[in-house]
Amino acid sequence: MDRSNKPYDGLFGRPTSHMLAMSAASSSSLSLATILSSGLKGGITGGIEICITYPTEYVKTQLQLDEKMGGMKRYKGIWDCVVQTKREHGIRGLYRGLSVLLTGSIPKSAFRFGTFEELKRRSVDEHGNLSPIKRLLCGMGAGISEAIFAVTPMETVKVKFMHDQTLRNPQYRGFIHGVRHIVRTEGIRGTYQGLTATILKQGSNQAIRFFVMETAKDIYRGGDPTVYVPKAWIFLFGGVAGAASVFGNTPVDVVKTRMQGLEARKYKNTLDCAQQILRHEGPKAFYKGTVPRLSRVCLDVGITFLIYETISDLFKKYLNI
Repeated sequence: MDRSNKPYDGLFGRPTSHMLAMSAASSSSLSLATILSSGLKGGITGGIEICITYPTEYVKTQLQLDEKMGGMKRYKGIWDCVVQTKREHGIRGLYRGLSVLLTGSIPKSAFRFGTFEELKRRSVDEHGNLSPIKRLLCGMGAGISEAIFAVTPMETVKVKFMHDQTLRNPQYRGFIHGVRHIVRTEGIRGTYQGLTATILKQGSNQAIRFFVMETAKDIYRGGDPTVYVPKAWIFLFGGVAGAASVFGNTPVDVVKTRMQGLEARKYKNTLDCAQQILRHEGPKAFYKGTVPRLSRVCLDVGITFLIYETISDLFKKYLNI
């Protein structure tokens, strides 16, 4: 028998270039399927949670836009903002701009969950676990991805819509008209105001949230990724992750909102915006809207992870993806 030092090629011989190409194509298809399925699951989740939590998002944004630049503050607080909005525009006023978020929820969730799942798939160890630093980096990558491709234009239009409602003579008659007006007067760049602040916000947001969620699940499982985590715990972990992200990046959220408002032109850039807020309004201004944002985000993130995990289980059970 020939026992030369030829490398062992396995039972089926050495892989051919055709086999390697097929393997690469299969891997590429798997990645695409992961991103698309994650996006679909995230889109369904996003639409449901936005409808539930949008009024608190609206109030938070109004309070952040209510600047103290020498004049009287329009709103005395959270409840006063709700009462004034209801009196002037009816209960539907608390849902002004909802169509913008609904329109953007599918691509936003697609990039967030699709990017995270793909980065996680490429980063887990041989046991299927992520190290703490990789949890943070995968979450940050997901946040940066959604900030560039979905969140910035969506949030810019949303904030302009909300700010426009506070004017005596609103100029936007609806979503389509508003988008056309912004693009016509400011160009595509007009929908990308505050990009740097949004990248900072979404990157830190998702880094914190996915880190807390993945860490909490890992502790519950005892390091075994095959252990089932009850949905009640998923909701609780999501709420904790949401709270951590609020306290971690509310200042960035305030700057982002100012950069995307109708008066964004008075700021040279993101840093100048932060400096003007600090100079004219003091450090407390960076935490405007924290309470309404805290209630919204805890519920939002808890619901998001709960529904996403539930839908993921259903996809695995019935679609095997």
